[in-house]
Amino acid sequence: MSETAAVTLVKVSVRELVAFVLRSGSLAGNRFVSNTRALEGTYGHQRLQGMRPPAYQTEVPIEFTVTDGDVALEISGRVDGLFEDAEENALLVEEIKTLRQPRPQDAPDNAVHWGQAKVYGAVLAQQRDLDEVNIQVTYLALDSWELQEDCRLFSRAELDAFFDRMVGEYLRWARLYQTWIQKRDRSIAALDFPHPEFRPGQKQLALSAFQTILGHGRLFAQAPTGIGKTASTLFAAVKALEGGTVQDGGRGAEKAFYLTAKTSGRLVAEETMELMREQGLRCKSLTLTARDKICFVPEGEASCNPDQCPYAIGYYDRLNDALVDIFERDNYTRPVIEEVARKHQVCPFEFSLDLSLWADIIICDYNYLFDPRAYLRRFFQDAPGNYTLLVDEAHNLVDRAREMFSAELNKRDVLALKRLLDKAQPPLGRKLEKLNELMLEMGKEISRKAADDAQPGVGPEGGEAYGSRNLPTDLLALVQDFVAAGEPVLGRNHSAAWYGPLLDFYYQAFGFARVAELYDESYVTYVEQRGRNVRVRLFCINPANNLGAALKRGTSALFFSATMTPLAYFRDLLGGGEEDQLLNLASPFPPDHLHLSVGDHIATTYRQRANTYDEVAGAIAAVTDQRPGNYLTFFPSYRYMEAIAARYAPAHPNLSIYVQRPGMREEEREAFLAIFSAANEGTTVGFAVMGGIFGEGIDLSGDRLVGAIVVGVGLPQICLERNLIKAYFDERELPGFAYAYTFPGMNRVLQVAGRVIRSESDRGVVLLIDQRFGHTQYRRLFPSHWQQPRARRSVAEIGEAVRSFWARQEGD
Repeated sequence: MSETAAVTLVKVSVRELVAFVLRSGSLAGNRFVSNTRALEGTYGHQRLQGMRPPAYQTEVPIEFTVTDGDVALEISGRVDGLFEDAEENALLVEEIKTLRQPRPQDAPDNAVHWGQAKVYGAVLAQQRDLDEVNIQVTYLALDSWELQEDCRLFSRAELDAFFDRMVGEYLRWARLYQTWIQKRDRSIAALDFPHPEFRPGQKQLALSAFQTILGHGRLFAQAPTGIGKTASTLFAAVKALEGGTVQDGGRGAEKAFYLTAKTSGRLVAEETMELMREQGLRCKSLTLTARDKICFVPEGEASCNPDQCPYAIGYYDRLNDALVDIFERDNYTRPVIEEVARKHQVCPFEFSLDLSLWADIIICDYNYLFDPRAYLRRFFQDAPGNYTLLVDEAHNLVDRAREMFSAELNKRDVLALKRLLDKAQPPLGRKLEKLNELMLEMGKEISRKAADDAQPGVGPEGGEAYGSRNLPTDLLALVQDFVAAGEPVLGRNHSAAWYGPLLDFYYQAFGFARVAELYDESYVTYVEQRGRNVRVRLFCINPANNLGAALKRGTSALFFSATMTPLAYFRDLLGGGEEDQLLNLASPFPPDHLHLSVGDHIATTYRQRANTYDEVAGAIAAVTDQRPGNYLTFFPSYRYMEAIAARYAPAHPNLSIYVQRPGMREEEREAFLAIFSAANEGTTVGFAVMGGIFGEGIDLSGDRLVGAIVVGVGLPQICLERNLIKAYFDERELPGFAYAYTFPGMNRVLQVAGRVIRSESDRGVVLLIDQRFGHTQYRRLFPSHWQQPRARRSVAEIGEAVRSFWARQEGD
């Protein structure tokens, strides 16, 4: 949308216009739609267009503007085919639709297909002053190339009446939106920062973010815990929305996407938006929730089955009423979406996606922008929009991106599906047999390959493995062959018992083929065998190129986190360049509120851990014995943690001690954190694993946490993947070990330490235990707001230092 002088310009495509007014019927649900369908459809269009007479024009652009009061509707599109007979002053407009199978002869007219053609006909009749136009809808069956052509003659009066109806229906919504935009922009202009005053560094972050958005740039900001990163960046993004719909020189952004990896990040963003609304802001924010979490239908009970799910049947017949209903509100959180979706009996997930078109701020997971399998195509499929991209806790994105841009196949899945399809679908069974045989041979070659030309190691699943820089083209050819053969089978067998397993594996195979298209020097293939399973993985070592391409879907990007050390490392791996701004802010809190000690007399490397159990337990006690309160201790592994806890607990029978267990469910995690209450009278000590669910993204402010003890430097487990990362950057004369191990590990340490001081009134203790913390390569990664920590050479010295700190705090 755009406002030029007193007239708001609304841009809409013919497809969007007709679909908005005429869409009806049910959702497709989980019915299979070929991933190659768009390409096949394009080829079908081109083949048919090439068969038409020489005078036949293809992909003819049209543009037409209708002004009605203070709203101008600019309609644009491309006509599939146009045949003009100048002598007869006759015109034929053709709309081509491709199908897999021929359309049944008795099928009713598709209102949207005919609607698009009639809008084109109405515009052309007005532009060329024609009394009538031939409209033809042509269906092309891709499997048989059978044509079904339906040509009808419409008078100009008929076409004008239809066109006026389409425009009138759409303008009703456009005026509603125009009124909203004006109200929104007035509130943004009057909006002040949502807190009484800026914290140190917060104003600088907000200003840098605002300038970056308006300048269509990128900013990488490390802002320690407590600065208020969410408030700063969202305030800047909201301010930049003002005038975001203005064409011809308008400066604002169209939308902002707040991208985060954790539920806690989404909640903070929602709370920040609500805080600004309390200050008078009118701005629509939407939180996208994954389909499986927001679905109303229990798994296994017609889940995503459009023939059975009451929320899918007739979805489009009720959608517009639901949109009008919810439009009166501004905060589209999960509970609000669920409430309105139940009221109007519409699928809550699809409703949230349709609602996203009208939202100003969209809060969602990283994958809605970056994942090649899941990104929001309604925004990011075609030309980039004027979108602001806010990447929260950006240190998490490096490994998440590696996962999103990687793909794998497992021989056990191939074999299981083959056995299921051998009798039901023998041709597919034979293709799976070839795939299984090749993967079996790849597994047998591991020992030789590891010795000859590749990089041996232990795979992530603990099996023997090797890595190679070559794309497995033989395997890829079989995968592509299976995908091509599987698509028509899936399209015809929605109710088959084996449909679900085939669909699941099809998407794995298609994802493998899709990632193979991205394969370049930043990728490596590794093969791992464990037992009878062979795993082939296309592993993205350096996601920078893929992330950089994804960032072009918007016009500006802000990356922010409390721990992005060193900043240049994260900028390089997250798709940035040297022209992008780096911002490293100091902590907003007095440094003397935090006591930091380093127990670098204790070696916690894997080989030496068994000799350190008693000493580490004693060091923890030296901290927890000095003051009652809540403490968290973090370890590099479950085994090490459990060994220390087994020594610490008997020596402290009067303390409340809790130990993290592997695979804790969400409610168990919440219960674990709830234990750390400010109301606790004694001492509570939690034992957790670094880099896990309690290492970041939790907010234990005040007396909910008064100390954290970090055992080890947080290095990821040594494995083939990490060694491949190391080798990749070593070859490029970059510090491979630091990129693969040191930097990710130290960011885990900083995340843990950042749990202690969360507000101006917090006081706390952090103890780092490991010899390596005394080395320069680690010390130089310490944040600037850490006052030079002193090395403590004994348990007694640690205890005395902590005791003195608390005494000073009480004296203050």
